[in-house]
Amino acid sequence: MKKILLTGCVLCLISVAKALPDASILISSPDKQIQFRLSLHDDNFQYTVLFKNVPVVESSTLVMLLNDKAVAGTVNIKSVQWYQLNEQYPWLGVHATAVNNYKGAKIPLQHQGSTDTLDIRVYNDGVAFRMIMPAAATISRIPDEATVFNLPAGSTIWYHDLDMHYEGVHVKKEISQVKAGEWVAPPATFKLPQGYYAAITEANLVNYPGMALQANGKSGLQIRLTQHQRPSYPYRLRYSPEDTLRLQQPAAISGTITTPWRVVIVGSDLNAMVNSDMVHNLCAPPDKTLFPQGVHTDWIVPGRAVWKYLDGGGPGSFEAAKKFTDDAAQLGFEHNILEGYWARWGGDTLRQLIDYSRQKKVGIWLWKHSKSLRDANERTAFFKKCHDLGVTGLKIDFFDHEAKETIDLYTAILQEAAQNHLLLDFHGANKPTGLLRTWPNALTSEAVKGMESSKLEDRATHETTIPFTRFLAGPAEYTVMLFNDHKRNTTVTHQMASAAILSAPLLTYAANPTSIITNPAVAVIKDIPAVWDETIVLPSSQIGELAAYARRKGNTWFVAVMNGTVPKKISITLRFLKTGTYKTTVVKDDGDNGDRVLVENRTYAPGDTIGLDLAPGGGYLAEFVLP
Repeated sequence: MKKILLTGCVLCLISVAKALPDASILISSPDKQIQFRLSLHDDNFQYTVLFKNVPVVESSTLVMLLNDKAVAGTVNIKSVQWYQLNEQYPWLGVHATAVNNYKGAKIPLQHQGSTDTLDIRVYNDGVAFRMIMPAAATISRIPDEATVFNLPAGSTIWYHDLDMHYEGVHVKKEISQVKAGEWVAPPATFKLPQGYYAAITEANLVNYPGMALQANGKSGLQIRLTQHQRPSYPYRLRYSPEDTLRLQQPAAISGTITTPWRVVIVGSDLNAMVNSDMVHNLCAPPDKTLFPQGVHTDWIVPGRAVWKYLDGGGPGSFEAAKKFTDDAAQLGFEHNILEGYWARWGGDTLRQLIDYSRQKKVGIWLWKHSKSLRDANERTAFFKKCHDLGVTGLKIDFFDHEAKETIDLYTAILQEAAQNHLLLDFHGANKPTGLLRTWPNALTSEAVKGMESSKLEDRATHETTIPFTRFLAGPAEYTVMLFNDHKRNTTVTHQMASAAILSAPLLTYAANPTSIITNPAVAVIKDIPAVWDETIVLPSSQIGELAAYARRKGNTWFVAVMNGTVPKKISITLRFLKTGTYKTTVVKDDGDNGDRVLVENRTYAPGDTIGLDLAPGGGYLAEFVLP
């Protein structure tokens, strides 16, 4: 029986697997479109990922370290444990039902009387791997990783650095132009010369420091944990030098170490990428004692929110907050998010607002600095107070780091918020890693340069990039739709379309609700849901140039288009519509006046074609309703 030396972590794709004569393992996905080859070269474990026989990740080295020493051992091919799953479950996101279909392998790595496990899962839309390294609870070890993802020559990558944590602006480069030492914040989306797409990220980040990627100058991206990363500017700005130094130290983990899943999403087009369920599939289902009906537990209330911060509304008074609740109710929105001004109120003011808003069927959210929740006793007391007051959710801000200490704080907040029936919105946050599946009370997180960024001039390129980069990791609270100067080089119609494209289970509107109510397109805006039953990314979409979506909720369809900086003419064939004639409300730009919209009533049937002549930064939004 052939044995192979295993050094490092592994990335695999599985459906059919066999040992090859040269001590390699070849694995195929359930639909046999993705293949993974694992082999040994000069005592280094190498892997290659193929999609339709096209390299997605070229031969790359896999390395896992403990206490600065590479994990090594022997593997008996016959001892590999194969497993599989094909399930569906309810979801809050781009579609109503997630598909979790994979083939898996657990590869035991034997050394010095103990056994570590390389756990691999392969889907029709990508691959994932993790290492599980058991130890007694009294044993503490420091993990590190140096696995490389070698991208094929000629690949185009969209990425941003870590200077602003996860609130960066993506650049587009050919992979050979990414210099050694450059930081790449996951998810890193790239396009192969053959036209296929992939993205590298992580899933189920728990009890472990977060992963970033660093370019090696040779078309490779290497895993780098937080001890190797310079703390972000927001963290250095808001925290003490002592905090910064402490979180810069390598994280010691007691007992068994389970790494997060290292994920490569793979798709033939942008529609496949956006509809991938891989990241949340790799997380555990929700605990039924906390969430008896999963994502449909009665106190889990996805929806739209008003937000008094960017677009006027007066001082942070009770009357101003009450007015926003009134406007939310008029719009049919479910939530009202209060920034930190609520903490300055005295007496029983907050309870009065909560009780008033409840009568209007509007939930109240409170902003809170994460630093104030570090202390377990203070956190417990605050969450209980919020529960007793009837607070719907918390917008918790300024994490700005992915050190294990911060990840542990996220976990504690998720657990205790669930126990108190509190919904969550993480701001100043790290990339999502699919934990909305485990914790459906965590409706969204920021981790994006959103509408509140006053210095972002090219919003047209940014808003047509992030649907295919940042949003692949999970929903983002971009705080959509502004009609004032913050919209920069986009039109009002583009901004309206953003609400249907940059969606999240908590869909926060940046615009003053009064300006929405008085807008001629208010009826369409009111109908845009926060979660969807079906999403189709239309073929004309291109990263950083055009985002065109068809989305369905029930029997109603929306078509939303955001254009980049170059004028475009596109055609949209309505082949996704079902039988019947649809009453359609169309919202489009008013010629060259980007501050005005035209609203038209039309009828369309399946197979009809819509021709669009889009201005730079322009947009289009249409609602299709069966009578």
